[in-house]
Amino acid sequence: MATLVLTAVGGLLAGRVGGAIGAAIGQRIDGKLFGPKGGSGPRLGDLTFQSSTYGAQIPKIFGRMRVAGSVIWATDLQEERRKVSSGKGRPKQTVYSYSASFAVALSARPAGRIGRIWADGKLLRGDAGDFKSQTGFRFYTGSESQSADPLIVATEGAGGCPAYRGIAYALFEDFQLADYGNRIPSLSFEVIADEGPVETGDILEALAPGLVAAAPTPLGGLAATGDSARGVIGTLSDLVSLSAVDNGSQLMIREGTLVAPALASDELGAGVGGSAPRIAFERGSSASLPQRMTLAYYDLNRDYLQGSQSVSRPASAVREVRSELAASLTPEQAKGLLSARLSRDLAGRETAKVTLPWRYADLVPGQSLTLPGVAGRWLISDVSLEAMVVHLTLKRLASPGQLALGADSGRGVYENDLLIGPTLLALLDLPWLGAGLASTPSIFAAAAGSGSGWRSAALLQSSNGGVTVEEVGATAPSAVLGNATSLLAAGTSTIVDWVNSVDIALVHAGLVLTSSNLPGLLAGQNLALVGDELIQFKQAESLGNASYRLSGLLRGRRGTEAGITTHAIGERFVLIENDALAPLTVPAGISALQIWASGVGDTVPVEASLAAPGLALRPLSPVQLRLERGADWQISWTRRSRDGWRWDDFVDVPLGEESERYRLEVTPDVGATRSFETVEPVWTYSATERATDSGGGATSLSLRVQQIGIYGHSLASSINFSLS
Repeated sequence: MATLVLTAVGGLLAGRVGGAIGAAIGQRIDGKLFGPKGGSGPRLGDLTFQSSTYGAQIPKIFGRMRVAGSVIWATDLQEERRKVSSGKGRPKQTVYSYSASFAVALSARPAGRIGRIWADGKLLRGDAGDFKSQTGFRFYTGSESQSADPLIVATEGAGGCPAYRGIAYALFEDFQLADYGNRIPSLSFEVIADEGPVETGDILEALAPGLVAAAPTPLGGLAATGDSARGVIGTLSDLVSLSAVDNGSQLMIREGTLVAPALASDELGAGVGGSAPRIAFERGSSASLPQRMTLAYYDLNRDYLQGSQSVSRPASAVREVRSELAASLTPEQAKGLLSARLSRDLAGRETAKVTLPWRYADLVPGQSLTLPGVAGRWLISDVSLEAMVVHLTLKRLASPGQLALGADSGRGVYENDLLIGPTLLALLDLPWLGAGLASTPSIFAAAAGSGSGWRSAALLQSSNGGVTVEEVGATAPSAVLGNATSLLAAGTSTIVDWVNSVDIALVHAGLVLTSSNLPGLLAGQNLALVGDELIQFKQAESLGNASYRLSGLLRGRRGTEAGITTHAIGERFVLIENDALAPLTVPAGISALQIWASGVGDTVPVEASLAAPGLALRPLSPVQLRLERGADWQISWTRRSRDGWRWDDFVDVPLGEESERYRLEVTPDVGATRSFETVEPVWTYSATERATDSGGGATSLSLRVQQIGIYGHSLASSINFSLS
């Protein structure tokens, strides 16, 4: 292992001899720069747990690290009470929620930005900066000119409010705690002080101003803590091959060694009163070295969780040395550092001693040289001057060019960083999809997010134009939403439409559509709202990029034939699934309905509205309008029922209303519209009426028929015919 000699300048004496004596003394003295003896470096456990202990150390972050930080300011928990609807016919329920505002110190030196944030080990903030729970958030980089946070100022007063200059910290405002059991969770932060890897030498120079360091080994990041810069440098030197040289004016630390001048072969063995041995070799026992070395570190491949890598050598006795480094590394980097250290330790068992004339007195520890006639390079670990003879103690250096070693982080448990995005909201006024008669409107909220991480949104509702607004709970889990990217042409509702198809683009790739079969369709599968038409689709062909082509269609389901001819490119698509729709309690007869949804990804609530909701309560439009000509003409139609979806042979469908009534509008192409009611599914257009219309100049007639129900009229069905 390379020797790190921490020296300070001793007294300066004139001449080369004086300089050598000063260097020899200086290598044994701890400089003031590196603090007291026995300093310790950063430990992995220092960064794991969040604290609020007064006087606790705040790490200096280099590169990218994940740290828990220290809470440096907080308000009391804020309680909010509100009443929410618990369903039709049930009293409203009082719900309590809590929030907190607090600041967390992360680095005792400036940092550029915050990446991901974890709360109780779960992702709170994604790599794109999106939060998975509702909170206000601000980050202060730790500049010496940063201002105090306005929330802290408002709470503490301007006179006693620190700006925490020189401290990079995060502030949460009104952090909603419902997702964490109404308590402040344990947080950890991805702090980025330098965007890319940081060189070891840059870290050393930042920790000890005035130090000159040339150490290019990159680290993903480092959290520097401990009681002195000396401890941090000592910890790094255990793994990175560092050496130190005092040039008489400043300490220089470098990776690898400075190359000393070559030794003359005929000067080896100089001594007092005769010649000393040219080179005295000594080889230590391998039993003093560990069989296995293990390094604990923060794994860049596992969201900075603690990882470990090991290297070993053949040995009869098993002895392990474990070390830890509060640095973020890849497993390959960690194993490479260990392998290089083991090679240095193995090579360093071989030492040599030589004596040289006094002209070599400017050699200093940390330099490397070659010995005449001996292979490899040797590190000067000790220099002494005695009776004008220079005594060198050397240690063999490992051969360069170690092969890269494969390494694996092992299996990790990762949480997908899914974007949430703003809420997309659809307010649906559907026909009754169950059995029997509906007694209330069938109104549903269908919602999703533009990202696959969206989960739900809170809902507000108003039925009087926003005069009063009430909370109505939350949306269901994500619905399958999209838009039509092709025009669905008109078709028939009486047979399967094998001719037409429609292309649908879903709002994100996390949503899917699947095919079915005819028995599945008859059982109610693959029901969707396209525009204002309910369809069912047999085939869902993936087109890529979250797009599908739907074909094999059942059209105009549950009385929505009116929507068959009103399609447009860009119209809404909603897959009708019970567990993805949030039912809304709406009284019959209201003129309009508004709802607002607010999710984690929404800066402002998203609004949707309906005019005259209540499709499930209105009769179905009549069908099969037909004209029979005779002396008097008869127009008849077939009644349908919102309580008659079964097709039973020879049995008429139930009425489903208090009485059978129809409203008719008769409009000649020349002349005024006239309207009236009938209680039978037939209208007689007498010869007298026909003569009157013809005499007024009319050549054709239009008849619109609506069934009158308990809660309103059906949509109209119409027939046009010539009077000739």
